[in-house]
This record gives sequence, structure tokens and C-alpha cells, in this order.
Amino acid sequence: MARALNLEALARELRDSEAFRNKCRIRPMTEAFAGLTRASGIRNGDDAAAIPDGDGWLLLAAEGIVASIVRQNPYLAGKCAVLANVNDIYAMGGRPVAMVDVIGTPDGEAAREICRGMRENAERYKVPVVGGHLLRTTTDASVALAILGRARRCLTSFDARPGDHLVLVARKNGRWLADLGFWNATLPEDDAALLPDLELLPACAEAGLAAAGKDVSMAGVSGTALMLAESSGLGVTLDLGRLVPPEGVPLAPWLLAFMSYGFLLAVSPENLAALTALFAARGLTATPIGDFCRERRAVLRQGDRRAVLWDFEARPFVGGGA
Repeated sequence: MARALNLEALARELRDSEAFRNKCRIRPMTEAFAGLTRASGIRNGDDAAAIPDGDGWLLLAAEGIVASIVRQNPYLAGKCAVLANVNDIYAMGGRPVAMVDVIGTPDGEAAREICRGMRENAERYKVPVVGGHLLRTTTDASVALAILGRARRCLTSFDARPGDHLVLVARKNGRWLADLGFWNATLPEDDAALLPDLELLPACAEAGLAAAGKDVSMAGVSGTALMLAESSGLGVTLDLGRLVPPEGVPLAPWLLAFMSYGFLLAVSPENLAALTALFAARGLTATPIGDFCRERRAVLRQGDRRAVLWDFEARPFVGGGA
């Protein structure tokens, strides 16, 4: 039998984490641009902006890498910038087209290392870097990338429905980088599987097996689930009995971990078996870890015990939403 968790303490630890605080800092920007996004008809809060384009969509996204990673390992920061952007496009049910970068460095060596990491992952994921901008800074280096993609049918952040399962798609094998809070499941030995595994996301969208989803970002499974629920105007329950960390990884850091291959999908009960089989055929897990509901709260559950993680009616998380 699983050890009984202190759910209230776990909820406080997640709420007080730097990852959650960083997501809450998005709220003023969400509010500042709300009128513009409504006027354009393009909803704010997706992993990529979905712009109507003929019988499909252009997808436009950008990601910046946190300063601590750039400072500690500029090569890894360059790799992560590509990975985060590529995942944003596939999370929307799209396929990447090209990227441009913005790099700020106080010296040429940091710039070279950032570019080396970016080039390596751009080649791995078959997405070219076609331009960018270099800034000379006085202290820290920084890196950001923007990406363009296309989708025939989108997975959005807005279309989860009450009764849908929250499904975590992930790769079981990986390496835990505790100092970065990073589950690296895209190791060099996985190169041949990278694109076929990512192609399952647009296949899932085009087959209508899911209508909503997000990639597991810097706020981990817990924070990403909150963003998906908030954007859809719903609440969500996270079943801690199904969220089992890899051996040696504590639960709270696992719930906050960035995953190099990790996606949350809203899946109707009638589509769950087909979706699970689609990912299982490639050795990937698609695990129901919770459910969406009308009550606008995020709840941690272990058996019959529950604790409120976030009450959207009392306080927005990143803001916006349905």
C-alpha cells in the first residue's frame, strides 16, 4: 500500500515553488494583451499562436531559457531552446518549419557554446535556424528562439471538456538532472526515435483522439495541468496514485519537472483506449493521471483524500482562459 502523503503540505510546496511563481508572473502580460488578442480572433494561452492559413494553421511560438541554465551551461541552454520550441509546435498538433534566435552575450565564447547547442538540436530535430539577432550584454548571457510551424488540425489549450481524462504521454527511460529539475528522455541513443515519437502528436490531432493538450513545461505536470484547466475554463483533479516518480526522484520535484518528452492531453473516455494504443505501439506511456471537471479548482487526490492545489475562482494562475 502506498504511503499516505501530507496532501496539504505538498500543495503548499508546489504553490510556493519558484516554478509556480514564475508562471504567475505571466498574468500581467496576459491582462495587458487581452484586448488585442480578442480583436485578432487568436486566443492567448496556447503553446503557439494558431493563425488561420487556408485549410490549416500557421503556428508561431517563442521560448526563452532561464538565466541560471544559460549561466551554468550555455551549450545546454542552446539545446533546451530548440527542444522547448519544437515541443510547443508538436504539442499543438503541428510540425515545425524553421526557427530564428535572439542571443545576448558578454563574450564570444558563451555565444559559440549557445550556438553549438542550438545547431546540434536543430540537426537532431530537422528544423533549420534561418536567422536571428545578437546582442552584446555587460553581464549574463541570454538565449531565446522563435519558431514557425504548420498544423492541419490543432490541439488547443481551450477545448478540454468536463469528464475528459487528463493523460500524461511520456517516455519511461531517461536521466534525472536534479540540479535543473529536468527529466531528460531524449538521450543520444534515442535519436532515431525522436521524430517518429513526436509525429504521434499531429497524428493524434488529425485522428480526433484529443482536442486539447500542452507540453510539460517548466512548471512540470502540476503547473501545466493548471494552465490547461484554466485555459479551458475548468477544474482538474490530479491522481497522485498514478503519478509515480522514477526511482530515486522525490515526488514534489517530479511534479515540477520539465520533461524533454512529456505532453498532457485531454482525452474523452471513448477515445482513451485508441490513444493509449497509439503511443504504446512505440513503447511510450499514455497514462490517465486525473480528470477535468466543471468546478474551477485544481485538486490533489490520493485515494479518498483530497487537498486543493489552486482555486481559479479565488485567484487566477496565469490568467485568461475560456
